[in-house]
Parts: sequence; C-alpha cells; structure tokens
Amino acid sequence: MEEKFKIRSYGFGELAQLYFPTITKKSASAQLRRWIKLSKTVMSELDHFGYRPGIRLLTPAHVKVIVNEFGEP
Repeated sequence: MEEKFKIRSYGFGELAQLYFPTITKKSASAQLRRWIKLSKTVMSELDHFGYRPGIRLLTPAHVKVIVNEFGEP
C-alpha cells in the first residue's frame, strides 16, 4: 500500500529526494532549487512565507507552495 504524501516540515534535501529519488541528495537539492528559482510564482509565494535561498528546513507552508506548483513527489 502506497502512503499518501503528507504536508509537514521537511529538510530541503529530504523533500528534494522525494522528487528525484534516483539521483544523489546533493543533485536532487540542486534540481529542486533550480525548479524553485525558475518559477516566479513559487519564489514570490515562498518569499511571503519567509523562505530564503539556502534554507535547510522547509515549513509546512513552504512545502504546500512547492507541492501546489509541482505536484506531489
């Protein structure tokens, strides 16, 4: 039985690995950062919730913004 994705706090690398399970944590993090940076919608919404580049812990609000834009991992 597959677990449903939960909106909660995630480490940045932890969430990135859920989106990119076949690559290293470092590469997954770089790819997720690239997605975030390229999406003006996501960046402006994340800024509203206090996101700053280089942040290591994503709050549930940050995760919700990312999932709303890119879908569940």
